[in-house]
Amino acid sequence: MADRSTHDGIRTFPFPVDLSILGVGMQVGPMSPDRTWHEDGAPLERVHRIDFHIVMLFDEGPVTHMIDFAEYEATAGDVLWIRPGQVHRFSRTSGYHGTVLTMQPGFLPRATVESTGLYHYDLPPLLRPDAPQLAGLQASLTQLGREYEDTATLPIGVHTSVLRHTLTAFLLRLSHLAATSAEAARGRADTTFTLFRDAVEQGFATNHSVSAYADALGYSRRTLVRAVRAATGETPKGFIDKRVTLEAKRLLAHTSLPIGRVGAAVGFPDAANFSKFFQLHTGSTPVAFRAELR
Repeated sequence: MADRSTHDGIRTFPFPVDLSILGVGMQVGPMSPDRTWHEDGAPLERVHRIDFHIVMLFDEGPVTHMIDFAEYEATAGDVLWIRPGQVHRFSRTSGYHGTVLTMQPGFLPRATVESTGLYHYDLPPLLRPDAPQLAGLQASLTQLGREYEDTATLPIGVHTSVLRHTLTAFLLRLSHLAATSAEAARGRADTTFTLFRDAVEQGFATNHSVSAYADALGYSRRTLVRAVRAATGETPKGFIDKRVTLEAKRLLAHTSLPIGRVGAAVGFPDAANFSKFFQLHTGSTPVAFRAELR
């Protein structure tokens, strides 16, 4: 099956059904440098998009992997969870060793999708399970691998049902890990920062003013600076600018909007000011950034 190239120039790869045993909507197996990820063998070090889930459990590291323009460093025992629609890129220098699970959207019923939080894009892609959590994930994934490869003992319909149930058990463990990791991160953050973060998420496209956020939340600017620095190590202005820059990158990568309209969408009515802002925070002009991805 050929990949889909979108109008923004980034290739979108569908789930490679023809590479699955019996053509089922999932794969699980060793992750190694010679693994075939897509049917046409396209270079993985180029930015591309997927329309399926990838879960990588690493045996070795460190490995640096880009997801939605953020770099994540995974090592032995870590998990990377990439969801449909996300842009990512494999490292040219890192060796990928461990186990990988890929899953086609629609392979699991809606109730299971909802209970496992498959499309909670706010959850962190990099997960670091503790020893008991890792043991549970490994055992569950090993069992899933056995069921996936066992095509002789059950009819195809029963085989597929067993795969769905076994996959659900693994994903419940994984989603619990992701949710508790996110809760722990939120628990470590001061309430002031949490409110600020949520306000920025709602308003970054039109409001870049630290004072305006402080006034709206009822805090002094000094209190806001203290809370944001304690939670993130950066200033409120730096936090806002980082969110604006991420959105601009997404629009430049995912759409064919003119540069001026991208700038307007993130709060810069003047295209020249947007270009200066983007170059200051990325070291690249918007035009050059978009061209690099194509």
